[in-house]
Amino acid sequence: MRTRDLAAVGAFGLSALGGAMLVYGALVESNRLVLDKLDIPIPNLPEHLDGFRIAVLGDLHVGNTYSTELARRAVDMALDQDPDMVCFVGDFVSYWKPESPWMLGDALEPLLIMDGSVVAIPGNHDYKTGSPEILRIILDELNIKLLRNESWVHKGICWTGIDSYNEDAADVTKAFSNATKDPTIALWHEPDLVDQLPLGRAMLQISGHSHGGQFKFPFNLTPMTSANGDKYRDGFYPDASTPLFVTRGVGTTGPPSRFLCPPQVAVLTLVSA
Repeated sequence: MRTRDLAAVGAFGLSALGGAMLVYGALVESNRLVLDKLDIPIPNLPEHLDGFRIAVLGDLHVGNTYSTELARRAVDMALDQDPDMVCFVGDFVSYWKPESPWMLGDALEPLLIMDGSVVAIPGNHDYKTGSPEILRIILDELNIKLLRNESWVHKGICWTGIDSYNEDAADVTKAFSNATKDPTIALWHEPDLVDQLPLGRAMLQISGHSHGGQFKFPFNLTPMTSANGDKYRDGFYPDASTPLFVTRGVGTTGPPSRFLCPPQVAVLTLVSA
């Protein structure tokens, strides 16, 4: 076989392999919701917070029937763990459209059982063709606290929510302006901005945005990256300037597919270090 023919066969094979991977990722991997439980060691953690459990959900990207059903499964999975708190770290929608409020309502309604122990921040996609204030109306109906550059004390923790940096809406100073001296957890959609937190002010930052890379290959190759979601992509980073946890999220962006990077519901347990 001539070199040109071999190259053509090779290109066809790679194209077929890539297509098969995308199909597998769309039909199987992106639907394979995983529950991950992690202990998060916190120095000088008050005794009453030792064992405090936080369910983390992010990047629902609700936009159609499939994504709504997956988001509802993620919510149900989180609630099955009986957490003390549920945190949403942005990107509730891919973009706003007329049916978005009803889709989100269907997915999030079970959270009413948390009796107000749910906190949320916007992500950059929550600005697409709309505003996070639309989100506020929906979440208010479900007794979910939306934080936009502000702090809120609940269950002995000061939750400090910072708005999306990628949408030029973040104001760290304002977010901490009404923070108390209670143990503080910062919520910020874009993880790579952790270095902009005041040193020592928060015991933990929780983020999303990166989707874990959405596609993972050998040698830690993740070709899909996100602006301000590249340095910290997935998991717990205890040595960041502020200890940081990044969820892989639930939904997808770009290709509606994943590979070796399944959607995640995370349950973090605060433990004394």
